[in-house]
Amino acid sequence: MDDPILSRRDALKIGVLGTAALALPLTVSLDAARASELPESRVPRPFTRHDVFVRPPVLAPVGTDPADRPEDVRDVYHVRMRQFTAQLVPGYATTMWGYEGAFPGPTFRIQRNRKVRVRFLNDLPLRHPVFGYEPTTSVHLHGAPSAPQYDGYASDTSRPGQHKNYLYDNSQAARTLWYHDHAVHHTAENVAMGLAGQYQVLDAAEDLIGLPQGEFDLPLTVTDVAFTARGQLLHDDRGDSGPMGDVLLVNGVPYPAFPVQPRKYRLRLLNASIARGYRFQLQPTAPLTVVGTDAGLVHDPVDTADLRMAMGERYDVVVDFAPFRGRRVELRNLGVENSIDYDHTHRVMAFDVLDVDPDPAGNGPVPRPLPVQPHPLMALQAGHADRTRRLRFQRGGSEWTINDETWADVERSEFRRVVADPDLGDVELWELENSSGGWFHPVHLHLVDFRVLTRNGRPPTPYEAAGPKDVVYLAENETIRIITRFGPRTGRYMLHCHNNSHEDHDMMAQFEVGEDGPSPFSAPPQGVPKALRPA
Repeated sequence: MDDPILSRRDALKIGVLGTAALALPLTVSLDAARASELPESRVPRPFTRHDVFVRPPVLAPVGTDPADRPEDVRDVYHVRMRQFTAQLVPGYATTMWGYEGAFPGPTFRIQRNRKVRVRFLNDLPLRHPVFGYEPTTSVHLHGAPSAPQYDGYASDTSRPGQHKNYLYDNSQAARTLWYHDHAVHHTAENVAMGLAGQYQVLDAAEDLIGLPQGEFDLPLTVTDVAFTARGQLLHDDRGDSGPMGDVLLVNGVPYPAFPVQPRKYRLRLLNASIARGYRFQLQPTAPLTVVGTDAGLVHDPVDTADLRMAMGERYDVVVDFAPFRGRRVELRNLGVENSIDYDHTHRVMAFDVLDVDPDPAGNGPVPRPLPVQPHPLMALQAGHADRTRRLRFQRGGSEWTINDETWADVERSEFRRVVADPDLGDVELWELENSSGGWFHPVHLHLVDFRVLTRNGRPPTPYEAAGPKDVVYLAENETIRIITRFGPRTGRYMLHCHNNSHEDHDMMAQFEVGEDGPSPFSAPPQGVPKALRPA
């Protein structure tokens, strides 16, 4: 290949060894020994290295933007995307990319309605170490109703050496969000290299609810990876189907163990994998009490024995470790259809419950209901819809499509083509259809949350029915009905499959709310790209 930069269609079709892969349907959960090229003795195994759970640091602002009115003050944050090495496999330094040189990136903890300005600087190398493309970036704050020009529009990218200031008003209800790369046709590689982190919007009213706080409020970002024979990340997406790693990481650590007190903890679960879904369960069996969905705290908590999560989904759960004093509790993965189960992907992390007297302050019941107002979207019924649209998520030829269209069609239209054009405030019912076997699609809508009404005509699972979502697990041969009110902003926003390989090839479209919204390109990146700077 003469050009070191692979074409957007081919970049993920070539494995690290240079062999082409075929997109094969995964009709059931498949079993295989391992994906990594390392000798079996070198592949990280659950709880054998005594890896310690890591809580990502909380990012601090570097200053404030002055303003005449207090409500207009913005805290200022600077975040640098750069290459670093991680010790994931003993004896190897694995090359990764990260926000502030870490994976996951530092956690934002922002009070609701506190405005911020975040400068994201692309300080990555000029070329990806394997695929050779120039690592352009676009930061998406997933779960926030950002203005179009700050939403991480896929084609609004920053080149190495450039930066962009993103403005967030944090006006949505308190919730667990995440920030990750969204660069067109390279989201999968960029996120797989490590460009992801949690972003938490907080509300002072939460302090009065009685949920675990402080050190008992744990962010858990779950991913899967595989390694080359030299201990580097192996990225083979199996012909656009998506990479499946044989090693699970929690907050960037393989199978960590964490000492906990015999009391309740709040776990902020995020599935940040590229293509792997999970079904989490505690062993010994204990309830996972869902207190929050993608859109924040729910009015009525839901107890569940297991929790299915597609890529991009978040759930806040409360776990009571008091009954397991002096014992080990494991977070297990029961697996989902269309994912490949390797030798150790059924185990995630361990909680070692200390043999100490329980903390009385941490063992009160979870309030039922929680003293929060039900989300207004949960009152919407099918009869409230101004119109109904049907969106088909399919594989067409060598590409993934939405209603037989791809992001390439959007590009050819000079970014004007849309699959929906609701007015501001319109209520719409969308029917999401996956009529094919072999793949599931986590469908993500930017800007809005939505209520899941039905799955193949039946109610959704109780925990996903507890509150609004912004990602929904669309299983094979399934039709899901969702309903939402479009707002609070006007402009063009993306919708796509959150299997990032599907998104890159090219299962992404856009909708436009109203007619007077700002262009997603109206706040361009700044600075001179590294490639254009004099030697």
